[in-house]
Formats: sequence, C-alpha cells, structure tokens
Amino acid sequence: KQWYQRRVAITAGVLAIDDIFDSKPAIMRAFQIAKNCTKSKREDVGADYIEFLEFKFFLLSLRQYFEYWVAFKRIDSDDDRRISLEEFTAAKDVMEIWVGAIEDLAGEFEKIDGNDGGLILFDEFCKWAIAKHLDLEDDDDAPDAERH
Repeated sequence: KQWYQRRVAITAGVLAIDDIFDSKPAIMRAFQIAKNCTKSKREDVGADYIEFLEFKFFLLSLRQYFEYWVAFKRIDSDDDRRISLEEFTAAKDVMEIWVGAIEDLAGEFEKIDGNDGGLILFDEFCKWAIAKHLDLEDDDDAPDAERH
C-alpha cells in the first residue's frame, strides 16, 4: 500500500518525502556550493551555514543538482548510486539527447571516473554534466513543459 501511495503522489505531481531523502546527494552538493559562494560576514558560524545572500544561489543550485540527480538515477539502473561502464553504455541514446554526441563511450567513461575506481560517482557525474551543459529533455525548463 505504501508503494502505491508513493507512486500516486509522484504521478499527481507531488513530491513525496521518500524522494526528498533519496535526493540527499543533490541537496548536499547544492548546499556545499552555496555556503561558499560569498565571504561570510559571521565569523562565528558563517562558514558552516547558508546566509541570507547565499540563499537564492542555494535554491538555483538545488534546482540544477536535482536535474543532475534525476539524470544520474536514470542511468544507474541497479540503484547502487554508482554508474558502471555497462550502465553508461546502455544509456548512450538518452545521454546523447541530454549532452550531444558521445563518440567514444569507454573513453568518456574514463574521463568522468576521476578517482579511477571503475565506477562513476555522483560528484564525478556532476562535474561532467556541468561541463557538457546537461539538460534533461523533460524537465521544467523544456519549451513544451506543462506549466501550472
């Protein structure tokens, strides 16, 4: 019953709490970038918190990293929060919609895998997505996206 209720909430355009907790890597990346975007005026706690002037940047970053998280999850077919070469290769067609042509999949995979661990982690994927200007075809900034 819980699975069904969660699916109904998502298809109705509502974000379920499970989705928020599942998105922690995207939230953390946006937070880390936003909290360091300006020099803190509060020496006592400023470096560990988002201040008023950083909040808008946090929201913009959060939106972008959620998009990267959705793309990452679409490629990560076994849901282990890592992308293998097999998963990367299987997602070639959809990735080319997001970033353009990818000529050498194995070579591109090696470039993304910055720690040479044989798997692409979310932070590595984000660096690549930013460099490639990744844009999902069905996100809210798509020209034909339904507006509410």
